[in-house]
Amino acid sequence: MSDKKINVAIVGLGFGAEFIPIYQHYPNARLVAICQRNEKRLNEVGDAFGIAKRYTDYDALLQDPEIDAVHINTPIPDHGIQSIKALKAGKHVACTVPMATTIEECEEIVRLTKEKGLTYMMMETVVYAREFLFMKELHEKGELGKLQFLKASHQQDMDGWPNYWPGLPPMYYATHCVGPVLGLMRGEAEYVSCLGSGTIREDLQQHYNSPYAVETTHIKLRNSDLCAHVYRSLFDVARQYRESFEVYGSKKSVEWPLIEGQPLVVHTAKKPEPEIPQETECPDYAHLLPEPIQRFTRQGVYDADDHQHLSFTQGAGHGGSHPHLVHAFIDALVKGTQPYPNAAQSANITCVGILAHESAKQGGAILPLPLFTFQS
Repeated sequence: MSDKKINVAIVGLGFGAEFIPIYQHYPNARLVAICQRNEKRLNEVGDAFGIAKRYTDYDALLQDPEIDAVHINTPIPDHGIQSIKALKAGKHVACTVPMATTIEECEEIVRLTKEKGLTYMMMETVVYAREFLFMKELHEKGELGKLQFLKASHQQDMDGWPNYWPGLPPMYYATHCVGPVLGLMRGEAEYVSCLGSGTIREDLQQHYNSPYAVETTHIKLRNSDLCAHVYRSLFDVARQYRESFEVYGSKKSVEWPLIEGQPLVVHTAKKPEPEIPQETECPDYAHLLPEPIQRFTRQGVYDADDHQHLSFTQGAGHGGSHPHLVHAFIDALVKGTQPYPNAAQSANITCVGILAHESAKQGGAILPLPLFTFQS
């Protein structure tokens, strides 16, 4: 392994604090700074993890020449502009989902990475969750046969969440269900069609002028005979938190459990009817990681009751994905390769959601993905 070190700053210390010990133990990373507007919180985290450089001003952090890369974990409306600022300042960027909230911001991020020769990675948890890695392994071994159909969902009750969340259109934050259907084959969406279903409470509708309780989208995959179906809900739908991905092949199909904590179900073709489905425990895939961070697939900052963070606990630890995300980002910077998803791939995933909501407002109109979201 190379002894090259990447100097990283973490921006946003709510959910973002989960990544601090992973960077601190990663062989090719050096966590040199943290950033949080709340100075009390900033110092609490800095003291707890022994981090000397602390910033309350993001723009000041970007002027620090010691920092090679920033990992952004701030509220959704800030992702696009903060990523753009970092790239303009010459920093590599890892950013929590989604990439941005407008097509224009996505395009600017893609443009800047090319212009400045920098790396961008959207830190989509599902495409590094153990369940997804299991399905990807089956696909790469040929056990699924010919892929025939893909389906995913992300349902979550966001009542009580602060700031920009009330009334958020479901597909605006759709990367957890779009990511896996595109990520399995590293594919791209060509066009989308979406319908809105049901209505949320009037007090929620006024925030974004969006009435939909559920948005359900069909995605045509580019250069493929496949399509995918994804659906998303945030308010006024009775459902336990579920990020799901299901893949249907000619030899085997794999379905995410309906209830959190239950095993996957693998269906095998040509068996007698009662034997077709089989409950399957998913392996962990920590062995794919450098040894010093393998333990973080099963534990993290928010394990203790007094440190519970809702985005982490509702998502059941995000399938052990956090150390895989760090590894994908830092390893790409060390080797000079592209992580998944890179800037264009992240834009394709994110723009599916943005355009899907526009499609719903137009009664299901077919809307194409912009050319800048395609690799070639």
